[in-house]
Amino acid sequence: MVSIIDFIKHYCLICLISFSVLILLISSSLKHLLYQSTAWDLGIFDQAIFLISQNTPPLSSFLGIHILGDHAALIFYPLAILYKLYPSVYWLFFVQAIALSLGAFFIYQLAKQSELTEALALTLSGVYLLYPLIFNVNLFDFHTDVIALSAILYAVVAVRHRNLFGFMVALILISSCKGILGITIAAMGLWLIVEKERLYGAIALTFGSSWFLIASKIIIPYFTHNTHSIDRHLSRYSYLGDSYLAIVKNLFINPLLILGGLFNGTNFGYLLLLLIPLLWGLIPRRKALFQIKTWYCFLPLIAALPTLLMNLLANDPGQKDLLHQYSLPILPFLLLVIINLLKEEKTLLRRPRWIILWSLMTFFALAKVGYFTSRYLSSLDTWQATNQAIAEIKTQGGVFTSAEIAPHLTHRPLVKLTTNGSESLELNQFDYVLLNLRHPGWESSPELLHQFREKVEKNSEFQLSYQKDDVMLFSKKTV
Repeated sequence: MVSIIDFIKHYCLICLISFSVLILLISSSLKHLLYQSTAWDLGIFDQAIFLISQNTPPLSSFLGIHILGDHAALIFYPLAILYKLYPSVYWLFFVQAIALSLGAFFIYQLAKQSELTEALALTLSGVYLLYPLIFNVNLFDFHTDVIALSAILYAVVAVRHRNLFGFMVALILISSCKGILGITIAAMGLWLIVEKERLYGAIALTFGSSWFLIASKIIIPYFTHNTHSIDRHLSRYSYLGDSYLAIVKNLFINPLLILGGLFNGTNFGYLLLLLIPLLWGLIPRRKALFQIKTWYCFLPLIAALPTLLMNLLANDPGQKDLLHQYSLPILPFLLLVIINLLKEEKTLLRRPRWIILWSLMTFFALAKVGYFTSRYLSSLDTWQATNQAIAEIKTQGGVFTSAEIAPHLTHRPLVKLTTNGSESLELNQFDYVLLNLRHPGWESSPELLHQFREKVEKNSEFQLSYQKDDVMLFSKKTV
């Protein structure tokens, strides 16, 4: 009888997670089918994983480097096993939907470990799934960070269960997703040490610091053949210095420069976006504000601090919104703070119905559900013609096309984009040139595409093999 009761209790959670997987998978797949995915980043990762599955070096024709030279994301190699079964970009959407949704299960476990009621534990799972970033980042192509999100939550679960093996597996999984996540692991180690979980904290601090150094100083330079390649990722912090060492020096030598980067209107808006869906649980009740126990509940933020600072100091607006993946490592620790405050009964709201209502309101205000009735339908008038043009590409020869069409053609070694700066590319390296003159796409323009059209029409190596609704496919005569 106990097992039946436990099954019934978990049935709601199973339904919640299953429904989330379904919604996220349908959303990302539909966006892709509508030609709203982009080569940057879905095309990059899909091409790399495909090449690995074909036992071919994953040299990205978009980046011009080996894929490990990008973020040292070793996770691409196990993901390629799925492509060996059947090569399809929809595997990535499926993995992403599962990885994002599974976080709700670990949030539930963490809530129960903190002795919250069944209703509150399930409510927090819903709060996690309704956090706008979860839905939005699922639409932003595919990123390995989503796998790290659930792995971070599982790492905390493992600590609470005294599961050292599970904790180590979680750290390895997190680190395999991206080199920079070594900083998050190290910060998590500091937090665990403060929480008196010294063994787990020391392991995370050592492992995270070591992995970050290995990724940034060995793996990335090796696969880009450039000892300064890590600075490519520092362009967003160019005003602070041209290296990690220079930035650290400026922390002490020129603190006003750092403070200016932190305290500005853009960052205030970012913090508001980040926190408003969870304000009901992050703002303690007035009577609890001056209690030491209340502030002890905020200790998990130690682990989120490096990511938060990197986002605040960056000059890239993509790191200051709820659309991109950069804020994902912050979310687990915000929710841990809320779990702590709920345990101490210090949150503004505690009744599940009001908490869910708040989450629903912020979800529909900040989640990009409306894109499916507006932005994502922008190229619907050429959808059929684009499909037919792609169907005419019979080989794995090189393709020159737009950023939105490219992710449908990345199962080949060579794909380049018809974007600004590509005017000097030699067309003869490609077997196909596919242009949508009506919808030039990201980083392009009608004028640029007409320039490419004139150039390929003058090239005796190519012939027009398909044309409809301003969609034109040129193929090499030898193909």
